Amino acid sequence: MATTKKATSNKQMSKKSGAGQGNTQLEKYFEDALKDIYWAEKHLTKALPKMKKAATTEELQTAIEEHLTQTEEHVSRLEEVFEIIGKKAQAKKCEAMEGLTKEGESIIEETEDGTMTRDVGIIMAAQKVEHYEIATYGGLVSLAQTLGLEDAVAILAKTLEEEKQTDQSLTDIAKSKINWEAEQESEV
Repeated sequence: MATTKKATSNKQMSKKSGAGQGNTQLEKYFEDALKDIYWAEKHLTKALPKMKKAATTEELQTAIEEHLTQTEEHVSRLEEVFEIIGKKAQAKKCEAMEGLTKEGESIIEETEDGTMTRDVGIIMAAQKVEHYEIATYGGLVSLAQTLGLEDAVAILAKTLEEEKQTDQSLTDIAKSKINWEAEQESEV
């Protein structure tokens, strides 16, 4: 009897899995999380050019420019995911991303123009953004898998990998010379 009950329960679970109709709490949560990261990515398309302009080294400016291009692509991919779930792409203010970008702006204001210390601060601010995005996209991939949204999984997983690569690239830039050169700068 217990086996029959378990089999029936598994059958209902697989039927429900992948419904993608926005009828369950999890589906609604997934949609809200998409709205949140959609706002965040769109917000970054405005914040990244400011970071690029404030950066000292050409290497960091180039990395930020590449990330801006990727971020614009991420916005488009999120719009595809909204289509997959049959919803209009909508943004919902992401308080976390707003806070992270404000922190980045303060770092720029509080560091001297043209210094490696400013670049260190920009890199750290950018990596905080990347870590937020990595956590969010990792969660979205997992939720999309649970909901049986395989097309969404593929799209979100691609973005997740790009966010991880960007984070690693920023680490490499910092370690290549910027951190060391910043350590050599005298206090003003």
